[in-house]
Amino acid sequence: MSPTDGPVVRDGRVLRAQISKGRHGTLDGDVLAELREQLTKLAGQDPADPDGVGAVLLVGEGENFCTGGDVRAFAGAEDRYAYVHDLADTFHAFLEPLVNSPVPSVAAVRGWAAGAGMSIVCATDIAVAGRSTKVRPAYPGIGFSPDGGMTWTLPRLVGAARARRILLTDEVLDAETALEYGVVSTVVDDDEVLAEAERTAHRLAAGPTAALGRIRGLLTRTWDVGLVEQFAAEADGIATSAAGPEGAEGLAAFGDKRPPRFH
Repeated sequence: MSPTDGPVVRDGRVLRAQISKGRHGTLDGDVLAELREQLTKLAGQDPADPDGVGAVLLVGEGENFCTGGDVRAFAGAEDRYAYVHDLADTFHAFLEPLVNSPVPSVAAVRGWAAGAGMSIVCATDIAVAGRSTKVRPAYPGIGFSPDGGMTWTLPRLVGAARARRILLTDEVLDAETALEYGVVSTVVDDDEVLAEAERTAHRLAAGPTAALGRIRGLLTRTWDVGLVEQFAAEADGIATSAAGPEGAEGLAAFGDKRPPRFH
């Protein structure tokens, strides 16, 4: 299937989703619902399946990655509390399986990542930004508090003091600052963002899917457990990896002095 066939498509072992629409990059709720279904299915897939998904790639349709929800729709809603609460629930229902996915996620962050777009960037494993990329909370600008887990993810990325400053002052982060703070993972020329994100996603998808899933799980839980508990989880994870087919292939490739072929 070609990656241009629809907003959520398979490109080899990469699940590619266009999470915003239009030139300005408004968050596409319909795509989030579809992507949520696809992400939920990943929990039950066999990581050794060569036809399975090995990585998720998030892109925008236009010149911006995502500038958040439709503000005009917010303003025009008859019951704003119910309307916005429903949108936030839909957004969170997509983010939960993304964060808990057994496969890594990559974001191609061109142009602006604002509001919900910034929340998505903070929730992905690897965010590739362009030199002119800008990242902004944007919620205070319309009198809103954040959703999308930003008040949870951002302090863990940049530290509590910086997170307070960024959120309370609605600070705009340029690409180099976002890289320095750890909000994005790498910065490339603007016209290389999508290609670099695609290369990264396909490289991850060709890797040891089960082991990468264990790495993601260990990193996620590290904030909630002590070091001794993490020792135990790491010991179980590395032993499980060693006893599995990926470990067998990795060790055989090392002995044969060749690149491993995990899929």
